[in-house]
Amino acid sequence: MTGQGKFKALLQLIRFDKPIGTLLLLWPTLSALWIAAQGVPDGKLLVIFVLGTFLTRSAGCIINDFADRNVDGAVERTRNRPLVTGAVSSREAITLFLILMLFAFALVLMTNPLTVALSIIAVFLASTYPFMKRYTHVPQVVLGAAFSWGIPMAFAAQSGELPGGMWLLYIANLLWTVAYDTEYAMVDREDDLIIGVKSTAILFGRHDRWIIGMLQFATLAALWLTGEQFGLGAAFWGALLLIAGLFCYHQYLIRDRVAASCFRAFLHNNWVGATLFAGVALHYAI
Repeated sequence: MTGQGKFKALLQLIRFDKPIGTLLLLWPTLSALWIAAQGVPDGKLLVIFVLGTFLTRSAGCIINDFADRNVDGAVERTRNRPLVTGAVSSREAITLFLILMLFAFALVLMTNPLTVALSIIAVFLASTYPFMKRYTHVPQVVLGAAFSWGIPMAFAAQSGELPGGMWLLYIANLLWTVAYDTEYAMVDREDDLIIGVKSTAILFGRHDRWIIGMLQFATLAALWLTGEQFGLGAAFWGALLLIAGLFCYHQYLIRDRVAASCFRAFLHNNWVGATLFAGVALHYAI
């Protein structure tokens, strides 16, 4: 393979052309930074967390594909991933994973000791999630914990503390992550049943849409409590109403459990995160 071909394969490995994962990580982290700062956060921290989000998500994609390299070939959606086709070797993948994590850790070292300590938990969560699909039907909960960990890190970096209200935002994001990743898992459910991969989509079975709905309602409730805790105003409450409407649209998309529509619902969650951040940012701007 030429150097250019290898570079393209590595970009594919980190999902450079599919930023949805980075965005789903970034929006709640930005919301946390704005709440912790009660407005626009420190510029250096903003750069650190934006770059750190991209690096850790990219590393997460690598370790996910490494964990699934022996089963992805049996799944329609993943059979052309670089580790399956041989475009990238396992050794190359792990090397890139370590490089990205080292760069991310270097960024964290520019913050404070509390944030550095929390980053160790972040590495553990990000590294173990892909392997949970072998042992538990709720790997999405582990993913939710990992995808939400930028929230306490943002508070720690910006304010140097972890207020109680922050954990309400953390719980809201965890619940939301389980909901949208269940939509994602519904796309692969038939293939996962064949190869023995576990997921909440399989666990919930025919009750999947109802349980996703309950998770979405619980997300809104936790966000409401977060708003009350931090004294957020009309812009935030308006954002929650819009998010409720977006959740209704997602329920419409997954109504028949068609794989393509479930995937559209998953992708559309980008607008949930963007709407939440807009509501938080507008509250402090007006």
